[in-house]
This record gives sequence, structure tokens and C-alpha cells, in this order.
Amino acid sequence: MAISLSKGQTISLAKNSDSGLSKVFMGLGWDPVQKKSGGFLASLFGGGGGGEIDLDASVILLDAAKTPVDTVSFGQLVSKDGAIRHGGDNLTGEGEGDDEVIYVNLTDLPSNVTHLVFTVNSFRGQTFNEVENAFCRLVDEAKNEELCRYTLTDQGGHTGVIMASMTRTPEGWTMTAHGKPGSGRTVNDLADDAVSVI
Repeated sequence: MAISLSKGQTISLAKNSDSGLSKVFMGLGWDPVQKKSGGFLASLFGGGGGGEIDLDASVILLDAAKTPVDTVSFGQLVSKDGAIRHGGDNLTGEGEGDDEVIYVNLTDLPSNVTHLVFTVNSFRGQTFNEVENAFCRLVDEAKNEELCRYTLTDQGGHTGVIMASMTRTPEGWTMTAHGKPGSGRTVNDLADDAVSVI
């Protein structure tokens, strides 16, 4: 059964897997805020209903000194070491389930990569006041089993969020839910915020 994380909570992923995690994916999803309908005339002239929200899921790879060593995003779909792969860009946020997915082969990650920080940013500059039901969920790909989920409850005028991070420890990987607001239209704009949560 998946664990529902609260903001700031850290869990050990080693406890969730008998044989150790090897391949996981981080699914991120969101919905455009559904505006209240203004009736028949509003629907004729485009009032009512949510618009398309183009959020971008990314991951920043950091070493033990908290130095970014690589990023994976819609602009670079595969990490330099080949261990992380982005599932592709979703331009609307429409539909059920994960809107964007980042696949991570933990066994192929170079030993110097200690932290993975998962971010979401608004490429078009739309704010999180226009977004609802944003979540991230970590899934054991081998078992197709959801390990944990974090649902973002805060809205606001920010254009980026540090959703969660994974950290390599001697006992195994941990995951922490952050939900930290940030500003920026690309993953590179969120690098300083990413470092601050580790």
C-alpha cells in the first residue's frame, strides 16, 4: 500500500522493497483549475472551463557536495549517463493519471550522484493559482507498485515547485516531500531552490 506523504516528510524506500529498488519512475500530474461557468453567453465567448496548463517535470542530479551534475527535462530527455529518461512533454495537463513521467534506473546511476530533486515549472509563466490536484508519485517499475505519493495543497503566484527528492544513504534510498515554491520557467531556474532543500 502506497504511503501518502505530508510536506517535509521523509521515508526510507529500502523498507518498501524486499530485494532493493532497481528501477523506479516518478509520475507527476496536475489539472487546470476549472473556472466557474458564467452560463450560456460565457460559454459562447470562451468563459468557463479551465485552460491548458503547460507544466514541465524535470529532475536535477546532485553530488554529495550538492553540486548539480546533470538535469533531465523536456529539453534533455536522457541523462548523460543514460540512467534517467524523461517520458516526454505534456502541453495541457488534460486527462487522468500521470501527465509526465521520469524513469530512473537506480542501479545504473553513477556513484557520485547522491541526490535526485524532482521539479515542476511553468514554461509559459502560468502560476500555480491556475493549477489544482498537482501530485507526484514514486512507483517501483519492476513490480508496478506505487510506493509513495505527495499531493501539493498550496497554490500561489509562483511558477515552479520543488516537489520531492530522493537521497542515496548507506541504508538505501530515501524520499522526501518538499512542495517548496520557486520561480522560473525552466529547470535551470530552479537549481538554487533544489540545492536549498537538500
